Amino acid sequence: MPVIPDPLHLPRRFVIGDIHGAYRALSQVFDRASFDPAADLLICLGDICDRWTETNKVMDALLELQNLVLLLGNHDYWALEWFRHGKASVIWLAQGGVQTMDAYPDGVPESHIELLSKALLYYELENRLFVHGGYPPGSVIHEQKAETLLWDRKLVRTALDREEYGAGERLTPYDAVYVGHTPTINLGTTKPIRACEVIMMDTGAGWPGGVLTMMNLDTGVYYQSDPTDDLYL
Repeated sequence: MPVIPDPLHLPRRFVIGDIHGAYRALSQVFDRASFDPAADLLICLGDICDRWTETNKVMDALLELQNLVLLLGNHDYWALEWFRHGKASVIWLAQGGVQTMDAYPDGVPESHIELLSKALLYYELENRLFVHGGYPPGSVIHEQKAETLLWDRKLVRTALDREEYGAGERLTPYDAVYVGHTPTINLGTTKPIRACEVIMMDTGAGWPGGVLTMMNLDTGVYYQSDPTDDLYL
């Protein structure tokens, strides 16, 4: 993964939700945002693997970026277990792991293993936090175990509850917390959702009817793919 020379002064900075092997969707949002792989920053919230059939092409595309911050998602964790050790858990296979395995009929390139191996559990930039799942409100991010950061939904649920009851005060020390993991299509929308300071970026690209979303961090403008099932089914 390339080292970011100065994330504060790159031309444009984007965050993207869970890609889930949907290379065609990734290509669409790059095109629609006129994303520059040599100059712009992309913060990827994890779950680049599984569900759709082109995890290998997603990996290749991310490796071409000069300014990438890749976070580890729970699906990436499962995939990495298979990449490294040949372990294919039943739950992983049932949730898209088969498609990832099929994407590598000739084995997994070392560059793909290295990409996931170097993925971060969280990232901070200008008092903004980026994490795949979340972490419990009232706790400290650097004290959390990997399992929590990959799987937590307490932060999202608490933020949604407070917004519903009109008490949307900040839950964390951050100005914004960008998360994946919890698809907004489960809440009836393919748009990103903001509740308190939590911004939900997984707009269901891993599921029929969902789309992939990439947002400009400085303008809030976001770009979306076509529904992923239109691209693959």
